[in-house]
Amino acid sequence: MGDIVQTLAYGSWPSPIDASLAAAHDGHPEYVGFVGDEAWWTEPRPTEGGRRTLVRRRADGSEESVLPAPWNVRSRVIEYGGQPWAGTMREDGPLIVFVNFVDQRLYAYEGGEPRPLTPLSLVGGGLRWVDPQLHLERGEVWCVLEEFTGDGPTDVRRVVAAVPLDGSAEQDRDAVRELTDGRHQFVTGPRVSPDGRRAAWLAWDHPRMPWDGTELMLADVAGDGTLHGARSAAGGTDESIAQVDWAADGSLLYSSDRTGWWNLYRDGRPLCRREEEFGGPLWKIGRRWFAPLADGLIAVVHGRGATALGILDPETGEVVDTAGPWTEFASNLAANGSLVLGIAASPRSAYEVVELDARTCRARVIGDAHDDPVDPTYYPEPQIRTFNGPAGREIHAHIYPPHHPACIAPGDELPPYVVWAHGGPTDRAPLVLDLQIAYFTSRGIGVAEVNYGGSTGHGRAYRNRLREQWGVVDVEDCAAVALALADEGTADRDRLAIRGGSAGGWTAATSLTSTGVYACGTILYPILDLAGWSAEGTHDFESQYLETLVGPYAEVPARYAERSPTEHADRITAPFLLLQGLDDVVCPPAQCERFLARMEGRRVPHAYIAFEGEGHGFRRADTMVRVLESELSLYAQVFGLNPPGIPTLELTK
Repeated sequence: MGDIVQTLAYGSWPSPIDASLAAAHDGHPEYVGFVGDEAWWTEPRPTEGGRRTLVRRRADGSEESVLPAPWNVRSRVIEYGGQPWAGTMREDGPLIVFVNFVDQRLYAYEGGEPRPLTPLSLVGGGLRWVDPQLHLERGEVWCVLEEFTGDGPTDVRRVVAAVPLDGSAEQDRDAVRELTDGRHQFVTGPRVSPDGRRAAWLAWDHPRMPWDGTELMLADVAGDGTLHGARSAAGGTDESIAQVDWAADGSLLYSSDRTGWWNLYRDGRPLCRREEEFGGPLWKIGRRWFAPLADGLIAVVHGRGATALGILDPETGEVVDTAGPWTEFASNLAANGSLVLGIAASPRSAYEVVELDARTCRARVIGDAHDDPVDPTYYPEPQIRTFNGPAGREIHAHIYPPHHPACIAPGDELPPYVVWAHGGPTDRAPLVLDLQIAYFTSRGIGVAEVNYGGSTGHGRAYRNRLREQWGVVDVEDCAAVALALADEGTADRDRLAIRGGSAGGWTAATSLTSTGVYACGTILYPILDLAGWSAEGTHDFESQYLETLVGPYAEVPARYAERSPTEHADRITAPFLLLQGLDDVVCPPAQCERFLARMEGRRVPHAYIAFEGEGHGFRRADTMVRVLESELSLYAQVFGLNPPGIPTLELTK
């Protein structure tokens, strides 16, 4: 006999996906690379304070966590970090250089206790490093140095620098060679041509973000290892170059959006002109959407909305994609001979490390393999949807209906739905297995991930919809999807919620002040006061982001107030949950405190939970457990749900 199907109200379905399970599987592998013929990568450890460890895959297929706690392989350059390690295999074993999160020093690991390569600085945020490249012939590691010159978050300079591997700079800042002059506010790590005679990197300046416009810089490498004749070879204020590298034959490869789509170029000529993306937003320094192979072929992560891993023949422009179950590849590739490392996921599997043999186009999982922690019949079954928004514009979304293998709802009941607004906002929500989404859908609560106008993956024109329209287009698009789901009978019009973190927290809060669509909302580490966020010290990377998202403050100061939830707290009537990390330097806690001060006396049910030791984006398992259970309790109280075994969130008025 088959399992008995129960009829239970939405939101009361029993689920094996509890908050602890979802929290333990939060995060995914990143920063793959080859050390000799071995694959290495970083992996999260949510139950170890959210640190990231370095994992090595030996020739026999075994995996080893190389650096024990408390080592944490993660850079803070531009606060979002980037490539934090590099390595090579020597006769006596591996040599790894990596950035340790707590002190941001660069360390060398050679099998024993890591030794520091860079000094500490007590000025501001100190010295930080990212995107290292080993140059053993010079006894150096070349990387990006971010150096604070004062105590303010924008008192910072960035240069390409060379750090000696012998440890002579451990206590001596003057022993670090600066390779560039600091004229650009942002740079990526240099890539040196196969003959060692030229170096290429990316640079950009305020108020541009890297997806607005970057320059591809070229310089000659002298015999003494200095760079000369630095010049702009491509890019500009309205052309975003996302990555640069050298082919084995010495030709220059880069990904540019000059046609409106990030496509690949070789020495300035297009290799595969398509209306899809072969690049993306450079939120982290050292992202790699392509990797040149020894035989001249190029591994590429590409797609429109979703991404695939393929092999591009630069002579014909043809791309042969990898076969396999994956529907999403991260912007993180590494190549060794004909082998390619990537990170891939699907709606049925979390991100895992994949190795592709370019000769056969066959791929296999070699690390952090997805292992179903529960019966996969409890996973959601997502739908890729396109909705019509204001003025008929297309809105891309992923819809995750409530799903349970042994529960259905009464026939006359429509399910509650939560709209998820992704962060960025210049980013997107990938279609991959996320146990936080499954936590809700398996209990009978639908989720709608909206890739609102401004999201990446759909070309520059779609991305530019948000220019000077942040707080308008994103809010309208989320509301349009929510109302469309209600109008078509998919969702209960009276039980709609919105949630988001960071820029998504802004969208959620702004939606509560301006739309009247949602019965409640969850707001995580948000921006709430535009003028305050710019003026009071968010970090340098995003300090002028609003110049394009909202408009030049000097010209439209009223717009900053007009759109800020803090200025319109009196309009909020729906209950909400506000969640904030107290160590957040991107969206500081002061934003939440000012907002809550405006809510005093309003008698709107709400809860505020602040987490010690958490920054921008929560990483600790115990934090994530409390976040998920509190969020579910909010929906239960507002929607009239009865989820079993969930602590009640106390809402204050």
